[in-house]
Amino acid sequence: MSEDNYTEITSQSWISRIGKSFQGILFGLVLIVVAVCLLVWNEGRAVKRHRTLQEGSGTVISVNNNKVNPVNEGKLVHLSGRAVSDEILQDPVFQVSAKALKLYRNVEMYQWEESTTSEEQKKIGGGTEQVTTYTYQRTWSDSPIDSSGFKKYEGHQNPNSMPYSGIEFQASHVTVGAFSLSPRQVSRIQTVTPLLLDQEYSVPESLKTKARHNTQAIYIGDDPAHPVIGDIRISYSQVLPTEISIIAQQTGSSFIPYQTESHGNILLVSIGTHSAQEMFSAAQQSNTILTWALRLLGYVFMAIGLRLLLAPLAVLSDLLPLLGNIVGAGTGLISGLIAALFSCLTIGIAWILYRPVLTIILFVIAGGLAFLTTLVLQKNGAKTGHAPAHNGRPAPPPPPPGS
Repeated sequence: MSEDNYTEITSQSWISRIGKSFQGILFGLVLIVVAVCLLVWNEGRAVKRHRTLQEGSGTVISVNNNKVNPVNEGKLVHLSGRAVSDEILQDPVFQVSAKALKLYRNVEMYQWEESTTSEEQKKIGGGTEQVTTYTYQRTWSDSPIDSSGFKKYEGHQNPNSMPYSGIEFQASHVTVGAFSLSPRQVSRIQTVTPLLLDQEYSVPESLKTKARHNTQAIYIGDDPAHPVIGDIRISYSQVLPTEISIIAQQTGSSFIPYQTESHGNILLVSIGTHSAQEMFSAAQQSNTILTWALRLLGYVFMAIGLRLLLAPLAVLSDLLPLLGNIVGAGTGLISGLIAALFSCLTIGIAWILYRPVLTIILFVIAGGLAFLTTLVLQKNGAKTGHAPAHNGRPAPPPPPPGS
């Protein structure tokens, strides 16, 4: 719920906007280079990961977890079982403990948070007027919010730091049958559940004058029902023993990432009991999702970069706001189409050495986008009165009136 608002109105001249738009060209070029590098790297990464998982699925062997067989030393193995530990993890500060694989102390502080909304209006002459509203609300946050940069600092000051921080405690010895898991492998077990404080729990003696608690949290402040800025709320969560499945290289009674001939590595950990085939299928699906997500990110970077390159055209047209809106929409559309074209070309070139058939398909798509872009450019040219040339010569003048 909003606590208060502050509104600021700023104006920017057409000359200032022109200057900033030309400054943005350099940043646009950088974004385009980043997009190309990201797209090329992503295709290589995707192919390498695909081949790594394919190789692993053909060499993995499933083993029982109740015995370490020396015959499987150095091999890629798959097993399932219950990850357990006999350790009792304890937070030494608040003396909260749990018999678990991991114990988390979650710390939040009540603070001011600033959010902004802006609305820009174009004015005749190319200038703009921007109305920015700053909204301030109180919220619980697990990290300090720097209030020194707030637009309205007065009355919205946050503490400079938090007296306590979140921390994770992890069992040092976790086993699955006769096998031991490394800390890195344990870190991949993320079945987190809340830890309720025991009714017999009491805060340490040094905190009793300023802390109170219930089964869900420890509260440092005067009134949990009416928190004030700077109050602290501490809760706990845990990762309990659970069924897992793992695919990795067997080394003694433990595991390490398996190095494949395609120069990749395999270390898969899944919650629950899964076959090796199910785990490799899920990994391939994750690889596909990541590949398309990075492709989309590369396209967005390229589209923004091209939009910045064309920004001066839109600003120049803003001498008349209506014309500026039309040109701005046109540059946005053209940037999106060209970005899609360049993205497909970049991806296609990166795949030439890996999958020629897919490369041909991508080039066909790129050709279609190039054709569509040409049509849009011709249409925009027709709207602005620039008719295309005829047979390499300028178009003939229109006939005189009355002829």
